[in-house]
Amino acid sequence: MSKSRIFLSTPHMSEEGYEQFYVKDAFDKNWIAPLGENVDEFENELAKRVGIKSAAALSSGTAAIHLALMAAGVGENDVVFCQSLTFSATANPIIYQNATPVFIDSDEETWNMCPKALKEAFEKYPNVKAVIVVHLYGLSANIAEIKALCEEYDVTLIEDAAESLGSLYKGQQTGTFGDYGVFSFNGNKIITTSGGGMLVSNDEEKINKSRFWATQSRDNARYYQHSEIGYNYRLSNVLAGIGRGQLKVLDQRVKKKNEIYQFYKEDLSQIEDIGFMPENDFDKPNYWLSCITLKGEVKPLDIIEALEEENIEARHIWKPMHLQPFFENFDYIGGNVAEKLFESGICLPSDTKMKEEDLERVVKVIKNVLRKRNN
Repeated sequence: MSKSRIFLSTPHMSEEGYEQFYVKDAFDKNWIAPLGENVDEFENELAKRVGIKSAAALSSGTAAIHLALMAAGVGENDVVFCQSLTFSATANPIIYQNATPVFIDSDEETWNMCPKALKEAFEKYPNVKAVIVVHLYGLSANIAEIKALCEEYDVTLIEDAAESLGSLYKGQQTGTFGDYGVFSFNGNKIITTSGGGMLVSNDEEKINKSRFWATQSRDNARYYQHSEIGYNYRLSNVLAGIGRGQLKVLDQRVKKKNEIYQFYKEDLSQIEDIGFMPENDFDKPNYWLSCITLKGEVKPLDIIEALEEENIEARHIWKPMHLQPFFENFDYIGGNVAEKLFESGICLPSDTKMKEEDLERVVKVIKNVLRKRNN
C-alpha cells in the first residue's frame, strides 16, 4: 500500500466554513464579477488587519508588484534594485516596465536584502528609481536599515511580502513599512484565494490610481473611453469571498506554521550538519515554509530525492535571480550569500494540515540519509 502524500504547502480552508459563507453570498447576490461586496470588504479587512490605510485586491501578487512599479513612476531604462534571492515574480514586472533590474545579495542575518550591498548599489547607481525588498519564507528583512537608505536617497521602497503575511518586524506587520506593500494569496500561501494578491499603501490616492489601471483604465465617461493603457488585474468577487474567510483563520495558520518549524528544529538540532533559519530579536516570522541548510557532504538533492521516494514533497531554496538564464546579464551587487543559500538550502513540508506523524515521517527520512552518508 502506497504511503499518503505529504505536500509542501496546500490550501487549508477553515473548519468553520467561513469561505463558503462568503462565496455563497456572492452567488446569492449574483456578484460573479471582479467587483462586489466581497472585493470591497476584503480590501478593508486586510488593510485593517495589517494596519495600513488602503488596499487594492488584485488577480495576483505579480500584478500588485507591477502596479506598484507603475505608481512609483518606473519606466523605460529606469534602474530598479531587486533582491536576488526570490521567486521570479518579484523581478519580472521590472521587465514589464522596460526597466533595468540590478540584483542585490542577501545577508546571513536575515536571508534577505543586505543593507551593505544595497548601500554599495546606491553609490554605483545614484539615480535608481525604486527598491524591491522581499521577506523571504516569512522572515523579515532588516527593513529599518533598508528604509533609511531609501529615504536618504529619496527612492520608492516596495515590500514583496507575498510570503510574509502575519510576520512582524518590531511588532509591525511586514508589508507596511515601504511606500507600497504586496501580498499574495496563491494556493500555496499561508492564506489563499486560489489565486490573487493585494497592493497596500498609506497613499490612498495611489491605491485608487492602481485600481483604475487594474480595471482597464476606464475613464469616468458615459461610454467606454481610455486615456491610459490599462490591465485586467482586479480580483474576482467569488475569490475575494474565499479571502475574507481565510483572513479569519490567519492567526491559526501562523501558529501552526510556527509549531511545524519548532518541531523540525527540536528534532534536527542535534545534527551538526544541519543549519536553521535565522532568528532575530526584531523578527516574529510566520514561517510560511520551514527551511534548513546542509553543511556537510550531503546535498539538498540527496534529501529531496529521498523524500520523493517516500511520497513527500520538498524543494530547493529559490535559485537567485542573478543566476537565472534570463537575468544573468544584469548587474549584481554583493557577495555569495544568496548563492550559498541556494546551494545548501531545502524547503521542508510545511502544510498546516500536517499531523505529528507526518512530521515524524519527514524527520525520519532526513536522519536516515545523513546517517547512511556519515557511516
